[in-house]
Amino acid sequence: MKVVIVGGGAAGMLAGISASDGNNEVTILEKMNTLGKKLRITGKGRCNITNAADIKEFISNIPGNGKFLYSVFQNFTNEDIINLLKKEGLETKVERGNRVFPVTDNAQSVIDALYRILKKQKVKILTNAKVEDIIVKNSEVIGVKYIVDNAEQIMEADKIIIATGGASYKATGSTGDGYEIAKKYGHTINTIKPGLVPLECYEKNLCKELQGLSLKNISIKLKDKEKNKEIYEDFGEMMFTHFGVTGPVIISSSSHLVRYKNIEELFKNKNIELSIDLKPALSKEKLDLRIRRDFEEFKNKKFKNSLDKLLPQKLIEPIINLSKIDGEKKVNEITKEERNYLGEIIKNFKFTISSFRPIEEAIITAGGISVKEIDPKSMESKIVKNLYFAGEIIDVDGYTGGFNLQIAFSTGFVAGRSI
Repeated sequence: MKVVIVGGGAAGMLAGISASDGNNEVTILEKMNTLGKKLRITGKGRCNITNAADIKEFISNIPGNGKFLYSVFQNFTNEDIINLLKKEGLETKVERGNRVFPVTDNAQSVIDALYRILKKQKVKILTNAKVEDIIVKNSEVIGVKYIVDNAEQIMEADKIIIATGGASYKATGSTGDGYEIAKKYGHTINTIKPGLVPLECYEKNLCKELQGLSLKNISIKLKDKEKNKEIYEDFGEMMFTHFGVTGPVIISSSSHLVRYKNIEELFKNKNIELSIDLKPALSKEKLDLRIRRDFEEFKNKKFKNSLDKLLPQKLIEPIINLSKIDGEKKVNEITKEERNYLGEIIKNFKFTISSFRPIEEAIITAGGISVKEIDPKSMESKIVKNLYFAGEIIDVDGYTGGFNLQIAFSTGFVAGRSI
């Protein structure tokens, strides 16, 4: 069987590995000059390969159509990708949040290992080969049209796997080409949105003031003020930027927001509130005791000079301004009501979310080919016979922590193996 894989990213490489584990003639067509361009920048260049959580827990970490992936996750697990790399000599390690990285701390070592397997299994790899279209006859694929060296070529195929990625990080080759091909042959493309992306805030001046400040061990809550409903809650790290907020807990929260009903309208009407608890380990009562201890120690100082032990330097002035306590006021003159209000602000430091950052800055793409039109057990199109999809092109997306790469590996492997 002649198998053609369009796209040489994480999903495409795994599809190549599984499809070539037999007598198939397998070719990967990659429009960039090398395989795995986007894989190279994952995990800040270290490659967060997968997550060590029980595979049954994966679905709960994939807010975007996670149930669709139940079968593929059973057929190619996190242990399977770890063992595949181990057999090729690449060991892995588990870090905070069960994130799995190569011991080399280098994404290129993962790409190199997968590439070696492809070469051993005699997969033909054509780079700088841009697929223009697939050839379909009687609702069944028969080949692909592609351009290489400025000349159009046609390659016959008994099976085609489209693994062209989403629309984020366009410089890596993820420019949405596969969506147009799928749409042309009858597939529904659910609205493409940025997934796992920083968030912009209305409080631009305050964010600029706090720009570069990284907060650890904080908790956040996102609230729909219109419905008085909590949307998302998380604990971990975040950072302020000139436009708003970013960091792990913020990036993960965007996966919920992007699928929340009427989100753009809610942004416009200033109804999405971000609340940051700067001291989640302390109850309101214990925080008050801590503040009172500090106030006792600094009772003869000005209020503006009394918070150094409690807050990062960059936060002191903004918190003082929000507290409405005169910074020149002596600490021993602060009232109980003022102190209580200070505690409220520290436990509930509020911002209003105005928008997502552009899709070009998103780690992944939310939206894509409707899962209703793909067989969840094989990744085959329900519309065109012998056409398969794998990876980010499908309308599935998860949180940070290795879940999205596992989606790519699992869907790619199953698409490659299915006949």
